[in-house]
Amino acid sequence: MVLENYVILQDRVPARLHFTDHRIERRTITDPDTGRPGLRNVLVLEVDRLDGRPVAARLSTMASKLADQFAAYLPDKSYRNYDFIITQTGEGFLRRWIITVIPLVP
Repeated sequence: MVLENYVILQDRVPARLHFTDHRIERRTITDPDTGRPGLRNVLVLEVDRLDGRPVAARLSTMASKLADQFAAYLPDKSYRNYDFIITQTGEGFLRRWIITVIPLVP
């Protein structure tokens, strides 16, 4: 990907990310089942390192299964103290994420 504005997770390929900030956005999407627009909450995480390289990118998800794995780190933004290795597997509603949390050494 040329611009690398967004992190796109590849199936079965671990990605190591470091996050600096987050927000919940309300987005209008086209529902794939009905074809109609609908509002959805999206977790957007700002990424400053991807696989050890500096980047200015975002990881964005509407998947509750993935967003829930970050829930404990969001209120105090403690995700800044860790790297996260995310491995995605599966498709659609069968998609899963394995997350390994690695504390940063001061």
